[in-house]
Amino acid sequence: MTDIEKAFTAHGGEFVTNFNEIQTKLSTIKAWIFDWDGVFNNGIKDEQTGSVFSEPDAAGSNYLRFGHWLKNEKKLPLSIIMTGANNPAAFRFATREHFDCVYLKVLNKTDALQHFENEFDVKPDEIAFVFDDVLDLGVAAKVALRFLVRRKASPLFTNFVKNRGLCDYITANTGSEQGVREICELVLGINGVFESVVEERLSFSAIYKDFLKQRNAVTPAFYINENDEIKKQK
Repeated sequence: MTDIEKAFTAHGGEFVTNFNEIQTKLSTIKAWIFDWDGVFNNGIKDEQTGSVFSEPDAAGSNYLRFGHWLKNEKKLPLSIIMTGANNPAAFRFATREHFDCVYLKVLNKTDALQHFENEFDVKPDEIAFVFDDVLDLGVAAKVALRFLVRRKASPLFTNFVKNRGLCDYITANTGSEQGVREICELVLGINGVFESVVEERLSFSAIYKDFLKQRNAVTPAFYINENDEIKKQK
């Protein structure tokens, strides 16, 4: 068992897929799709803001992209939020963090996945997915790499996902406990860039500034499902 495996299993994470296979899959990933409710938060909402997000998760998503950029000849990964609701906080998050796009109100996420693949010329084996619930399983069944954010209230669902081979890793932490940050650090560790990411960010180096300039040039596109048709918002 590698040191990375030991650290995350000791913490409570569960490798459903062999560590070496996850590492191999990561080498082909060009895009990260994140669910919102139950992933960046505990899913609790109000009518004005929707579900919120935490700064450790936001920072983690930034480090994840920086690590990919370092490892892949200064190429940013595509970063996407795909949610079944209309979440204002997801809109704000994607704008602030310069994600590539957000899909809102997509109750059939496989339709949104197909739209994304066509719009951005990405193949299923180039996509990683972070999710937590039943609505997400259509996407989980199609993409290369799947991370399930644990919810303690759903042991039967967790077993279903494991038994059907629909996830590769299950987090120790829930959405309200920064499960996204856990996944981001795991990926950085597997890719062998965690220390480089921390050191370059700590010193705010020229390398990190170069990454940040590229990241900040990304303007997110927003798509919404209306009458079973995915439309770009202006």
